[in-house]
Amino acid sequence: KNMPTNEMTLESVKDYYGKVLHTSKDLKTSACTASGRPHPVVAKVIRSIPKEVREKFYGCGAPLPLGIEGRSVLDLGSGSGRDCYAAAALVGPTGSVVGIDMTAEQLSVARAHAEQYCKSLGYDRCNLNFVEGYIERLEEAGIQANTFDLVISNCVVNLSPDKPRVLREVYRVLKPGGEFYFSDVYCDRRLPKNVQEHEVLWGECIAGALYTNDFIRYARAAGFGDPRILSSAPIEVHDPELKAILGEAKFFSITYRLFKLPEGMLETLCEDYGQAVRYKGTIKGMEHSYMLDDHHLFEKGKLSLVCGNTAAMLGENGVSWLAPHFEILGDRSVHYGEFPCGPSPAIKPAEAAADASGGGCCSGGGCC
Repeated sequence: KNMPTNEMTLESVKDYYGKVLHTSKDLKTSACTASGRPHPVVAKVIRSIPKEVREKFYGCGAPLPLGIEGRSVLDLGSGSGRDCYAAAALVGPTGSVVGIDMTAEQLSVARAHAEQYCKSLGYDRCNLNFVEGYIERLEEAGIQANTFDLVISNCVVNLSPDKPRVLREVYRVLKPGGEFYFSDVYCDRRLPKNVQEHEVLWGECIAGALYTNDFIRYARAAGFGDPRILSSAPIEVHDPELKAILGEAKFFSITYRLFKLPEGMLETLCEDYGQAVRYKGTIKGMEHSYMLDDHHLFEKGKLSLVCGNTAAMLGENGVSWLAPHFEILGDRSVHYGEFPCGPSPAIKPAEAAADASGGGCCSGGGCC
């Protein structure tokens, strides 16, 4: 079945996730099921989440950063609420979590267990809230500008018929220094029209997969300079009929980190200002080291030379939400040229196509 309009796309997705799928076992590809193991701290939290919430979970990663105690979090396309429940435990009683979804059936599951779950955590009040709405139109759902420290999303942006607008909305609702930390499905090419309009492939998170270079362009246009890849994994298509339709297109689950920082702090290339950073080891679960992306691992107490963009993401001028956990040495008063960059050691040859930077700095495969 083909879907010629944006509204039909949204209605089809609502129907697929609200009525067609009953559990993650009904999926025909690995796109909407988590790839890789979450951090042990996150895994422990997930085990405590109500069974119904976990069974209705569809996602392609584990977009749940650590060190978010007391933070405000928004989950785009929260579905049954699994990631929201996990985030509620990670932010603690002084933090807050909002999930937005357009599917009434999924929201019903998410809301059903929220109060009891927060009581099980020992909280005096429930720090979970779920609202109905569209991720392209957050303001219509009552979500105001500069409200959240973090926005997360798990295999949802690809389902939107207007991805640039989603990115602009995320940028609007993030506080300065905030971050969009999310997993989604990407492709090594622009998909032909017959794939883009295939109803089942939309629901399976395949037809809406963005070409990686187009994503980089959209992210930069929305205000997110220097998108960083945290992890990447190939996606398998199990159904023979769907395989025949897709041809040689290759798909990947990628977790990206996009920071909202003041204009000028993130440059288009890696620049050298003689800056260095030192990780304090203050994030629970990451006491010995902190991974910013697939090629930046900072050991506790060890001084590491970085480009200006990395210094900004980790807390230069105290702007980034990560600032309490890093010591930044040096400023931008003297420029020493381009920072020496090289290929990311974490990128495997099979994934290289998914990690194209589109001419950027540390995004994708090239970097400091």
